[in-house]
Amino acid sequence: MKLAFILLAALSVAASAQTKQERGRRLADEVIAALGGERFLAMRDRVERGRAYSFYREELSGLARAALYTRYLDADASPDPKVLYVLERQAFGKDEDSVVLFERDKGWSITFRGARPINEERLERYRDSTQRSVFYILRQRLREKGLVFEHQGSDIVDNQPVEILDVTDSENRVVTIYLNRSTKLPERQVFFRRDPKTRIRHEEVTIYAKYRDVGGGVQWPFVMQRLRDGEKVFSLFAESVAIDQKLAETLFAVPAGVKILPPAR
Repeated sequence: MKLAFILLAALSVAASAQTKQERGRRLADEVIAALGGERFLAMRDRVERGRAYSFYREELSGLARAALYTRYLDADASPDPKVLYVLERQAFGKDEDSVVLFERDKGWSITFRGARPINEERLERYRDSTQRSVFYILRQRLREKGLVFEHQGSDIVDNQPVEILDVTDSENRVVTIYLNRSTKLPERQVFFRRDPKTRIRHEEVTIYAKYRDVGGGVQWPFVMQRLRDGEKVFSLFAESVAIDQKLAETLFAVPAGVKILPPAR
């Protein structure tokens, strides 16, 4: 009898876990549908223009006009969780004369002085943040082996009812996504990153708001804010977002003939 009870309990736990994952995958499909469905999944590039603010200890430390250019690359049949399938150009200033460029395996800071390689620590932070973005997960990582979606129930966040979705990859990295219960659009995501030097664990939070149709039914947030350990570190207020602009290859490459500067110390 005792053995039968243990077996029944184990089967019950397994069934419950399976149901949680089934609900999680179904909820992920609903999020994709809310973001634009096949049109969202087929999005090739995007341009976001607006105002960017950076903060240090909750105090404004910088602001600029910003234009963010993103190009999605074709992912492998089974995407590698360590590979980025995206290119990004972050241009600042009225004339976009200060640029941060992220290629698949390297990054550059480009000014009138030349192009300076981005150090590995900053590059790794960018890779980790990009790979754990809810939009990147749904657009580029769905076929990745070992990716698990789990529904963690409902809650109230900022006075809004939300559904909670955990995404765990094969490296046991977890992203918790809070979805508007009515629209199923992402309102907040949370993950933890450990500093490779100090080993301190940091909480990384991104808040999304003011979704609009940016073409063909694709919904995209016009407001994005990032917090680290509860302190605001970055905000982007978009004034326009456009998709599938057939962006030129040269936007995502170091300009020909530019002076290559030594890495920053």
